[in-house]
Amino acid sequence: MPTPPSLSSRLPVFPWDRLEPYKATAAGHPGGIVDLSVGTPVDPVPEVIQRALADASDRPGYPTVWGTAELRDAITGWCERRLGARGLRPADVLPVVGSKELVAWLPVQLGLRPGDRVAFPRLAYPTYEVGARLAGAEPVAYDDPRDLDPEGLRLLWLNSPSNPTGRVLDAEVLRATVAWAREHGVLLFSDECYLELGWEADPVSVLHPDVCGGSHEGVVAVHSLSKRSNLAGYRAAFLAGDAGVLGELLTIRKHGGMMVPAPVQAATVAALNDDAHVAEQRLRYAARRDALRTALEKSGFRIEHSEASLYLWATRDEPCWETVADLAGRGVLVAPGDFYGSAGDRFVRVALTATDERVAEAVRRLGA
Repeated sequence: MPTPPSLSSRLPVFPWDRLEPYKATAAGHPGGIVDLSVGTPVDPVPEVIQRALADASDRPGYPTVWGTAELRDAITGWCERRLGARGLRPADVLPVVGSKELVAWLPVQLGLRPGDRVAFPRLAYPTYEVGARLAGAEPVAYDDPRDLDPEGLRLLWLNSPSNPTGRVLDAEVLRATVAWAREHGVLLFSDECYLELGWEADPVSVLHPDVCGGSHEGVVAVHSLSKRSNLAGYRAAFLAGDAGVLGELLTIRKHGGMMVPAPVQAATVAALNDDAHVAEQRLRYAARRDALRTALEKSGFRIEHSEASLYLWATRDEPCWETVADLAGRGVLVAPGDFYGSAGDRFVRVALTATDERVAEAVRRLGA
């Protein structure tokens, strides 16, 4: 029997596997590891969300792919209140099973194939490239999307605030990019999962009228509750924008059974309808950010961008793996910048997602 072609052969080595020896080194520190390498929340899930999940736990039937009416209303209401998006209808939103799943499988669900092209920032979350490769499409990295050759370009990813750099694209740049994509018939998806975590900048959504001109044609925004509500374990995210695109995705996802669990849908409603817990979490991250930034700068690092998101993009102007090794020797684990593209090979990404106690310990070790 012939062996089927290996889909995994299209993919790069999973980057985090390369970090394992350094993680072991950091874990061997007498005071234990301070893991600042992954942006996974460590603070409790807010009580209002836990209650909503528990109250919805007796849901024996299948949930719907498009979500409950309450969930769609909560998403449209949040988009109007927080993003300034106008005129969103229930058909203009779609819940998804975490944003990483969506990023990885979007090109496949859009029907992309060999000969099609998918573009993403030169410094970027690696799953944009993975999604292109899973579909057999060509991944294309850019510095400015408006410099791209639009021939064969089917999907353009924006990411503001950026992971890993924390860079924020202003409304003027976003507006020009949306106009360019529409002019060339390129579908634009904007990953805005860190939008509520602006520090020295106020991030703007592509759905804001100043950017999209009040029309969502050819534009979709991606949002997640993992960071702003500590819900990474719930896999709660959603899309908002072009109803035609979302309708096509809905059809595909119905066939594939890509359903957000009913209790998670109820928890998402509670999370989107409550702004107080987001403000509390922002204060925690702001304090950790200030402490880590000060310590990094005092120990010889330069911080670039980082005006938003949950990371500090730091460099000592040396190869990133040398920095990783040095910090691992002090029991502090960070992510090498080349995980996010070769342009990051002299940077490390330092996450704010550690407890106050561990952040204080990292500050102490950086000063040693």
